[in-house]
Amino acid sequence: MTETLPTAADIDAAAKRLAGVALRTPLVSSPVLDALAGGRVFLKAETLQRTGSFKFRGAYNKLSSIPENGRAGGVVAFSSGNHAQGVAHAAQLLNMRAAIVMPNDAPRAKRERTAAFGAEVILYDRVKEDREQIARDLATKRGAVLVPPYDDPFVIAGQGTTGREIAEDLTQLGLKPDNVVVNASGGGLTAGVALAVKAKFPDAKVFTSEPQYFDDHARSFKSGHRETNAQSSGSMCDALMSPTPGKLTFEITRHLVGNGVSASEDEVARAVAFAFRELKLVVEPGGAVALAAILAGKLDTKGKVTVAVLSGGNVDAELFAKLVA
Repeated sequence: MTETLPTAADIDAAAKRLAGVALRTPLVSSPVLDALAGGRVFLKAETLQRTGSFKFRGAYNKLSSIPENGRAGGVVAFSSGNHAQGVAHAAQLLNMRAAIVMPNDAPRAKRERTAAFGAEVILYDRVKEDREQIARDLATKRGAVLVPPYDDPFVIAGQGTTGREIAEDLTQLGLKPDNVVVNASGGGLTAGVALAVKAKFPDAKVFTSEPQYFDDHARSFKSGHRETNAQSSGSMCDALMSPTPGKLTFEITRHLVGNGVSASEDEVARAVAFAFRELKLVVEPGGAVALAAILAGKLDTKGKVTVAVLSGGNVDAELFAKLVA
């Protein structure tokens, strides 16, 4: 697979690489949630994935695709935390060196766990500095492979295995999805899920879900080109703070998705508390935006089958305690 748009076949290939390594996470349902939505709702619990988020899928698929003779310099990535942990753990499993450029305001738990996997953590100021440029310069200096958080065919294909499992599990249940809602930052997960789900269920509607005021995907779908967020910080959904949709991801999502919803901070907080109270799941704010959109009635779920991805569960204990109190 070259630097071109990935396909459903690439997701199948990623599934083979990830077999026995990534966890096959469950589709969780709740009678309470179904009653509130007026339909069937399933939650893809990527909170239970290795490193606590879907990001491990794309990271491992990318790193395992690097030829043995190209691994000496290690890898460099840039991330607010979930991609950082995914790359760090994948590198650990594959005996590769990893350096991760992380914002200095990333949750402490994410910084500490990234380092615990053996990666070198390099902090930057997300308001004043360009994380991608820092990472690119470092990769060039070290002869390392740059592992983008979303705009990479192998990363997208790895994330797409999430959607592949959704399609397979719904098929086993004899159901077809009407709506699939995916938390969006750069769009790698959304692009991969859309490719996999649409390959099996072409009539399914796929939506991005983003924090209020950081809805660059939704605005981009309306304008037809990649929009940029006016601010780079100011939401507790730290996992969803990319400034604009990725180039590769938007080429996929503008054709296969084309619709987006958003949720306010209060709506996200209620979703985090709901997941803990009703589902006994720990979901970080950025991982709960799709659920928040459903609970807030942002989608037509009455009489329909809806799937939302709970994309991550890496949240500081102090913030989590505040949200569920």
